[in-house]
Amino acid sequence: MAQATQIGARRTSVDDIYAYLYEEIAALRLRPGDKISEADIATKFGVSRQPVRDAFNRLATLDLLLIRPQRATEVKRFSMREIVKSRFVRLSVEKEVLQRAAAQCDADDAAQLDAALEEQERSVRDRDVDRFNALDYEFHKLICQIARSEFAFDVILSEKSKVDRLCTLSLSKGDRMPELVEDHRAIATAIRTHDAACAMKAGVHHLSRLDETIDQIWETNADYFTPEDT
Repeated sequence: MAQATQIGARRTSVDDIYAYLYEEIAALRLRPGDKISEADIATKFGVSRQPVRDAFNRLATLDLLLIRPQRATEVKRFSMREIVKSRFVRLSVEKEVLQRAAAQCDADDAAQLDAALEEQERSVRDRDVDRFNALDYEFHKLICQIARSEFAFDVILSEKSKVDRLCTLSLSKGDRMPELVEDHRAIATAIRTHDAACAMKAGVHHLSRLDETIDQIWETNADYFTPEDT
């Protein structure tokens, strides 16, 4: 807790700008291809352009912004190549994590899984998408903890950030939350019963939910993708 407080005390204007823009992009209030003005953001936060540039660079590292010399910075469009690459990496890591979690799960771990599912079901009843997104994040982090492989979540989170906008679109196109909870329940049951094969199968099915969304976005919003894809 003391460490968290110290980190909070060191928060800078770069952190604030980064957090604001990340949320705007992830929530699709800033959409793929939208232009972002360095000067406008600096004015909004009452700072010089340097912290804005630093925040832009951090977002560019996550493949969320495209920074081009002498041209407007824009929200990066989706790249099918990067989506395929990201999902390959995440699936490879998650399959190993699920296998380890199924082997390691004890009574305390099972209780945590049950509690996580109860919270998710509550967010579904309340139709609270933001809360559900946060709980989804925590659920996958919990599985890494059960697998005694917390380090793996760093990789999962890095790859997840590249497709979070697609997940947002998935939830906005009809209520997908109940079926995602059912996926989580199937994963949790397999882990609790030490069935590694079923856990991996359920995990693969869960991640495949995004395929339909990608196809829909491709058909209805081709401009969200890079010119190379279209």
